[in-house]
Amino acid sequence: MSTSFPERPPTARDLLAFYLEAGVDCALNDEAIDRLSEAHQPAPERAAETPVRALPPRATTTPAPPPRVAAAPPPDIAAATARDAADTVNTLDELRELLDAFDGCALKATATRLVFSDGNPEARIMFVGEAPGRDEDIEGKPFVGRSGKLLDLMMGAIGLDRTRVYIANVIPWRPPGNRTPTPQETQICLPFIRKQIELVDPDVLVCLGNPSSQTLLNTREGIMKTRGRWVPFDTGKRVIRAMPTFHPAYLLRSPIYKRLAWQDLRAIRSALSGSVSPG
Repeated sequence: MSTSFPERPPTARDLLAFYLEAGVDCALNDEAIDRLSEAHQPAPERAAETPVRALPPRATTTPAPPPRVAAAPPPDIAAATARDAADTVNTLDELRELLDAFDGCALKATATRLVFSDGNPEARIMFVGEAPGRDEDIEGKPFVGRSGKLLDLMMGAIGLDRTRVYIANVIPWRPPGNRTPTPQETQICLPFIRKQIELVDPDVLVCLGNPSSQTLLNTREGIMKTRGRWVPFDTGKRVIRAMPTFHPAYLLRSPIYKRLAWQDLRAIRSALSGSVSPG
């Protein structure tokens, strides 16, 4: 079976898309470097004009080996360690310190910093996404890029802002190149986000997007089926109301679904006014 290739040459847009898929999402210099130009070609070898006199041997010392980075434990062991560790904390500050010291998830080694939370830890409503992106990795806060700006507008449409909500992600470290977290990475981080929800103890939990909804609500149904439906969620302290809805990044790609997202937001506003019961 032969494979056909497009006849047109790749465009600059194609090259940029390839770079983004490969995880290249920032520039190191203001000007591009043409490494094929003569200035960057290696100098031609020249014959020695005069004999080179050998230098006397010099005493050397063996260089110290580079520091070894401990490899992450196997996923099942890391997940069990995460569950045990999460059970030991009693405050959000302790949970943040625990995550800063936790080395069981390999994503921590490639991320710039921990993206723990934003907003009011005493809020009645909590939004949970999947994982940080590039902007979040730089600033250390969830939902600060384009999708974050849309989330702010969505919250503002029902009278909320970041002083009245609490925002977090299932995964607190950015995956390289914004790739999808693996199931193993998600299971390792799951005890931490569940503990975070327990400590915030909101009245309403909003799962933003399919990965967050499937992970926290233990369902395999897609977001098109689950969005807009209230689901009981046991925080460990009590049963609260949880609703899946579209992730703002999805709405940026598919604005046609903003109408359905608005229906979900209206239901959330009604829940916060006390007119909806769990289940």
